[in-house]
Amino acid sequence: MKKKTGLKKVISLITIQCLVIVGVCLLLVPIFNNLKFGLDLQGGFEILYKAESVDGSKMNSEKLTATYKTLVKRIDSLGVSEPEIILEGEDRIRVKLAGVKNPEEARSQLSTVASLSFRDTEDNLLMTSDVLKAGGAKVGQDDAGRPAVALSVKDKDKFYEVTSEISKTEDKMIVIWLDYNNLTDSYEKEGNQCGTSGSNCLSAATVSQGFASDVIIQGNFTIEEVENLVDLINSGSLPSKLVEVSSKTVGASFGDNTLEKTFMAGVIGIVGIILVLIGIYHFAGFISAVSIMLYTLATFFVFWVVGGVLTLPGIAALVLGIGMAVDSNVITFSRIRDELHKGKGLSTAFRDGSKESFGAIIDGNLTTLIVGIIMFIFGESSIKGFATMSIISVIVTMFTMVFITRWLIGMFVKTGWFDNKTNLFISVKKKNIPNVSKGEEVKVVPFKNVNFLKYSKFAILFSMIVIVAGGVLVGTKGLNLGIDYKSGTSIVVMTEDKVTKKDIKADLTELKLESSSIEIIDEEIDIRLDKALGEEEVKEVNSYFEDKYDAKVNIGVVSNIVQKELVKNAILSVLVALVGIIVYVAIRFRLSYAVAGVVTLIHDVAFVFALFAMFNFEVSSMFIAAILAIIGYSINDTIVNFDRIRENLNKRKNKKLTVEDLREEVNLSIRQTFDRTIYTSLTTLLPIIALLFLGSREILTFNMAMLFGLIVGSYSSIYISVAVFMLLEKGNLNKPKKEKKIYTDEFQEKKIKGINC
Repeated sequence: MKKKTGLKKVISLITIQCLVIVGVCLLLVPIFNNLKFGLDLQGGFEILYKAESVDGSKMNSEKLTATYKTLVKRIDSLGVSEPEIILEGEDRIRVKLAGVKNPEEARSQLSTVASLSFRDTEDNLLMTSDVLKAGGAKVGQDDAGRPAVALSVKDKDKFYEVTSEISKTEDKMIVIWLDYNNLTDSYEKEGNQCGTSGSNCLSAATVSQGFASDVIIQGNFTIEEVENLVDLINSGSLPSKLVEVSSKTVGASFGDNTLEKTFMAGVIGIVGIILVLIGIYHFAGFISAVSIMLYTLATFFVFWVVGGVLTLPGIAALVLGIGMAVDSNVITFSRIRDELHKGKGLSTAFRDGSKESFGAIIDGNLTTLIVGIIMFIFGESSIKGFATMSIISVIVTMFTMVFITRWLIGMFVKTGWFDNKTNLFISVKKKNIPNVSKGEEVKVVPFKNVNFLKYSKFAILFSMIVIVAGGVLVGTKGLNLGIDYKSGTSIVVMTEDKVTKKDIKADLTELKLESSSIEIIDEEIDIRLDKALGEEEVKEVNSYFEDKYDAKVNIGVVSNIVQKELVKNAILSVLVALVGIIVYVAIRFRLSYAVAGVVTLIHDVAFVFALFAMFNFEVSSMFIAAILAIIGYSINDTIVNFDRIRENLNKRKNKKLTVEDLREEVNLSIRQTFDRTIYTSLTTLLPIIALLFLGSREILTFNMAMLFGLIVGSYSSIYISVAVFMLLEKGNLNKPKKEKKIYTDEFQEKKIKGINC
């Protein structure tokens, strides 16, 4: 009867979970469709401007903010629904316009110097911003103490002449315009819209007399309206210009193709992970699949709530995040299986296994979060998109893949139906569970005959050979740097026409350009130029290939200014990530673990650089994003091993340890975590392999770096990190500890009374 009741509960719980999966799939569609997509997924263009003063004065954050307000107003008139305008430093503005219909028109309109003019109500020009001091608009107050705009006048004679004439007119109105267009703008049509975001009319003020000094524009303004008006007036009166230092143009159809490929690769990768989990862990794998669906929904939902813009690197981070999030389940499942192998019942094994795995999961995710935050702070453009999704993934992982999964497993364990069906539940055969009450010993010791440390010296030798060979190649030939790190222009042409390298060289000769490389794969032509093309050259190249080959064209330009900044940020972000991790691991474990962990990370980074040098793969900004992701993944892998080593050593903390004892405990720890390392690497590799074969070539560099990094990270956590740890710990073995003075009661009594002893 009890079995039947348990079976009914199991069936009802499975039914509910199947309904949850269906519900998640139905909810994912509208959430995904309502996300904001970046220009690499829907076409558009991105420009990085350097703001410069025409009169040679230094730009500052105040002037840059004023220019920003002008750009916002101009973009509103372009009809772009989700623009991104980002201030960088004190003299740069990055503009991303996804989905813009006419990139060249937008580029032209954005880069024009802001024009401020004063007109009457019949739109006749009265004076320009020349009458005002540069940046002379300030937040002020009228006689009643209400917010107002204070204007500093430079040409007082001209200002007095104009205001005197206006004060004698019937309506006594002077209208301030920003970027007045005589074809579309007029006070008659826009008078009631002055001051709104959709109009170039900034303000219409009444003039009662002539003014030969600084003046106040007053009205029923709020402080926010005054601040906005001040910025707009200043942007029109500043002698500044916007110089384009880098750009990227993506055709709409090019973006659609990229989204379709990446989405399909992601789906296949997720399905692959689910099948592997079910194959390894049976019913527990099915529960994990439900968690993956909830994780995906929650990640997209949080991303939508925070207003994130989904980019190609963001999707890559999500797919990679799913693979890494599964690690939380793998660690928990491995611990439950360990407890079952000790002879514990399913309920006890679940409780103890969940408890024992929690620390390793927290440590691994927090180190990954540290790397994500560092990427967000120091990264530019696409790397920020990757970092945003990575941070969200870690936070959602902690909720869904830890708490939700455990809650779901706990419900099935409580039914009691799986107590004698551990193989069905979590792939542990009954014959491998010892009967402790009868004195049976543990029958299953994973990889009990493997001496992992024995092979560490060969692994270290192999790593040294690869890294030195890579270093020699970098020193003699250099890395194959993308335009991000050496400046220049990237042109990607997609066409169904049969085109050869000879044809492209002829085309470039006609365009008076010289290529550094030309690569043709299927219908995609990848052209690299050492020269950073200007605005007019980009237009010419784009039109040429579109007209001649009926092609979809994607052009990216990076100047020397941006290249230097990217190189600096790349080095800084990697160094800060390493420091952040060493501090965290030193606090959570101890210094020997932290040093071993960071040496392993440096090894992994150097190894991947060496492989890229050997295979001549391109090193771009996405490669640096992959390196940072590898650092997060690798330390996560290493920490799981360290967590088990610490646990096993703590069991013998009151015993005198020899080097051989230490070696055995470290070997045992690797054996106990080896299957988890393999399973996690496999589930994380599946989406990366899917992206490699089915995804866009734009993230090929990222995928190759991740493929190398995941393999190297798993290898180093087993062989390199423990070897370094052993080396450091040998010196600490059985060091005499400082003996604490043991005071007698008599001594304490005298001390209390203040008697010197």
